[in-house]
Order: sequence, then structure tokens, then C-alpha cells
Amino acid sequence: MLSSLHRAAALIATTLLCLSAASAADDAVETANAKAVQAVQQAMKERRIPGLQIAVVKHGRLLLSGAYGLANVENQVPASSRTLFPLNSATKPFTGVAMMQLAEAGLVDLGAPISRYLDDLPEAWRRIRVRQLLAHTSGLPDIVDPRGLIGGATEIEAWKQVKALPVAAPAGERFSYNQTNYGLLAQIVTKLTRMPFEQYLAREQFKPAAMNVTMFGDSYDLVPNAATIYSVFPRGSLAPDDATRMSRWHYEIPYGLWSGGGLQTTAEEVARWIIALSEGRLLKPASLKAMWTPEKLNNGTDGAWGAGWPVLQTSPQLQVAGIGGARAAFFVYPDEQLAIIVLTNLAGANPQSFIPQIAAFYKNLPAAAGR
Repeated sequence: MLSSLHRAAALIATTLLCLSAASAADDAVETANAKAVQAVQQAMKERRIPGLQIAVVKHGRLLLSGAYGLANVENQVPASSRTLFPLNSATKPFTGVAMMQLAEAGLVDLGAPISRYLDDLPEAWRRIRVRQLLAHTSGLPDIVDPRGLIGGATEIEAWKQVKALPVAAPAGERFSYNQTNYGLLAQIVTKLTRMPFEQYLAREQFKPAAMNVTMFGDSYDLVPNAATIYSVFPRGSLAPDDATRMSRWHYEIPYGLWSGGGLQTTAEEVARWIIALSEGRLLKPASLKAMWTPEKLNNGTDGAWGAGWPVLQTSPQLQVAGIGGARAAFFVYPDEQLAIIVLTNLAGANPQSFIPQIAAFYKNLPAAAGR
């Protein structure tokens, strides 16, 4: 009888300790969330960001999802969890995942020359490897200039023009960011899957990750619940408030370049996608590791990107990211099972500059937090 009482007392004590630990972990999450919200609201004030979404993932669990400010300033439309924000170049990690999926399926060899998969290439382009497109080490000329497609041309004409240009550097010689790489990757996906690029992503990434409202489009497309994009850049006007007034920011992502910058989504749906990645629902662990490994340059040093992802840091802990349009960013800290997503509707908000501050609030949470 006494032994039974001892066992019962021990069980009660253990239960109380677990409850106490869980309560402490919950309190720590609450504190981190409060600090994160305060930080983004301060950033909104300082940077004049009209609307913002944030999501935080820790140990595969969504710890924070919030929307603040206005999706549309002139009509005073509040930002909500379902407001769509453009990822711009933070779309490229999704293309990286697509290529790794095709590699897993045996449909593409990332080390193969792109001429294995694409016809009608200039001779100087034929030996470039698929992985060099993903890592921006191809040396190709850019199909986009500061005004848009080169020469203000149509997509068809722009491809003709860029293929007539000399390469900027030998393949693998240096990192050189450009949109030609991702236009070619979209063509590879379309050819190998026999479906449009956007349909492949919807089937193989959006659906399994429960990204139910994510879609493609730019500021000229009719995108339901899309945030209006703004800037406070001077427009060169004689108006006395030209240097400080807020105005609409129009941007165009041609259809053939959607793979490099066309996604419209929410912070919470990006969080679900990152969780799906971490749980192995989109890629095998070995593919994930390979995708986040910097591509080697010809001289043996690491390039700035892996397969579709900027690699911010490899040691002491890995940090990878998606960064786009100076208004959207997500950082993933795989070793800490942490991800921070911040989307805004201000060109020039540069959330990548304050995401590390937010990440610091979550790095030292108790082990039970986020579980």
C-alpha cells in the first residue's frame, strides 16, 4: 500500500513539474511574441510601412501570425491574415524547391548542361549547368534592366535580344544575380512536367502545404485581396513634398519570369510551406541539405547562393533566406528550427534588415517552447 502511495506521489510530482515547465515555456513564447510585435510596429512607424504581416515558426509550430496597418492607404483597408503581399524575388526559393523535386524524381540532373533540357540556346549558353542557373553563377546577361525587360521589348523580343548579347562572365566564375537564370528554369520545369510552371507549383507545393490563397501576379493583374504597394521615393516632381510623400508603386513581373518573382501570398502561408519543408513533405532531408549548400565557384570558394536560396551564413549555424523587392523577406535558421517571415507593402521597407532582431527573441526559448 505504501509503495503504491509513493508511486502515486511520484506521478503527481512529475505531472506538476511537466505542467510547470509547459507553463514556463508558454510564458516565454508570450514574451517573445510581445517583443516581436513591438519590434515590427516600431519598424512600421520608423520606416513608414503602411501594412505588414509577420509569422514565426519554431519546432514546426506556428508561434505567431499577425497583420498590422493598412493593405490600402487611400481607402483605409486594414491588412488581414488573408491579405496577399508580393514576394518578388523571394519567389526564387520556391523555384529552387521545384528543381530539387524534379531532381528527386529523376527528371533533371542539376549538374547537367542546360542544353540537355532546352533547345535553341546560343552556343555560349549550352554548357552552363542547371545548378549554376539556380545559384546565379551562370554568367548570363540579364533579360531585365532598370526599366523592365531589356529595350522595353515584349517577352518574345526580349528573349531574342538577350540571347544575342555576349555572356557577362564564364560559367562558375562569379556570382551575378539576374532574371535570365530563372526564366530558363521555368522553361525547364514546363518542358519536363508538361504543364505550366505555375500549375506545377500549385500541385506540388501549394496544395501539400495548404497554401490555399497563394497565386501569381503583379500590380497589373487582378489579384483578389492584394495589398496595394507604396513607396516614399522622390518622383522628381516640383511638388514641395516630393521627397516625403507616399505614392503608389507599380511593378511588372512578365509571365515568363514568374519563377523569379511572381508569387503573391501571406506570411502564414509561407510559414506553412516552411513547416512542410521541415517535415519532409516537399523534399527529402538530403535534398533540403543540398539545396541550402552554397554553390562552389570555379576557384573553389563558396558562392552567395545555394539552389534558389541566398545562404546568409554557414557557420557556426546555417542561415538561409528569401528576400524580394525590398519589401518581403523570410529567414530560416535550420539548426534552431526557427523561421521568421515578414511581408510588407512598402518598397524600401527592407524587412531583412530587422528580421535578425526578431529572431533573437526566439532563439533562447525553453526546449518545450514551440512543441
